[in-house]
Amino acid sequence: VGESIVDARVSRWLKKEGDAVAAGEPLVELETDKVDVEVAAPKSGVLRAIAHKDGADVKIGDVLGTIEEGVAPKPNGKAAVPVTPVAKPPAVTKPPASAPPKPRSGEGVRSETRTRMSKRRATIAKRLVEAQQTAAMLTTFNEVDMSAVMTLRDRQKEAFKAQHGVPLGIASFFVRAACAALKEFPRLNAEIQGDEMVLKNYYDIGVAVGAAEGLVVPVLRDADRMNFAAIEAGIRDFARRANDSTLTLDDLRGGTFSITNGGVYGSLMSTPILNPPQVGILGLHAIKDRPAAVAGQVVIRPMMYLALTYDHRIVDGSDAVRFLVRVKELIEDPAALLLQA
Repeated sequence: VGESIVDARVSRWLKKEGDAVAAGEPLVELETDKVDVEVAAPKSGVLRAIAHKDGADVKIGDVLGTIEEGVAPKPNGKAAVPVTPVAKPPAVTKPPASAPPKPRSGEGVRSETRTRMSKRRATIAKRLVEAQQTAAMLTTFNEVDMSAVMTLRDRQKEAFKAQHGVPLGIASFFVRAACAALKEFPRLNAEIQGDEMVLKNYYDIGVAVGAAEGLVVPVLRDADRMNFAAIEAGIRDFARRANDSTLTLDDLRGGTFSITNGGVYGSLMSTPILNPPQVGILGLHAIKDRPAAVAGQVVIRPMMYLALTYDHRIVDGSDAVRFLVRVKELIEDPAALLLQA
């Protein structure tokens, strides 16, 4: 299922023991820390035995089940195999358990629900702790006036969608601005390997999208070469496939820098956590009308707080601050982004 995956969890069997199966037919769904995959029958026959049932953790190379070839199924799809009677153990009568105390008058029922973490959620938890323990994370903030971008979107949204088939959002502006700023501050597009800094001369931007088991970060490859329409289409495709659990390992592999938008959930400000081995992540937030000083006057403008978390081991504070200022400048002057595109 991929080089970086060493184990998985049996999500659910699609067939039962004794069912007839055809070569290539999906038998069982596996849940990994990155994607969910189906395992198909390599041969036609009968699913004779299931070695690891739903919920079991398995390692690469483990046998999931056994298929017996050459057994003709009955018309109802079940194998024509006689069943050997098995003696049942004698029933054991347990003493009746004591009843829980009844709540006193006016008290509600207190309960707890215990749910096993999915493989993906457990991996997210592990990676977040590792990021905090291995990187010297620091976050710097700024704010950006979104007036120019929103005016441009309102003016061009109908023509843009008619021409490209996708709406014009704000994500593409920030992907383009990040790529431009990364070229000016290359240490934010790098990683640490041992005692070496590896500066990347390509720009694979991870874009965090929501999924049922938590955020995933699929990657826009060579994002600096993509136009606005390609970026918008790519992000929407990632969001759809994240909800459908059809993202592939290649979608999630790599990435040189990440962008996460807590604003879609209403977040006004946050400190994003690095996605190792990356050394920078840009956090976007909700757009809110706030008073702003413009040409000596107080006016109401749509403002957004920006956050850049970076690894201080390789990125100096001055570079981080200037990177964020450059993103702000490009967003407030979207004509510069259009010229670059």
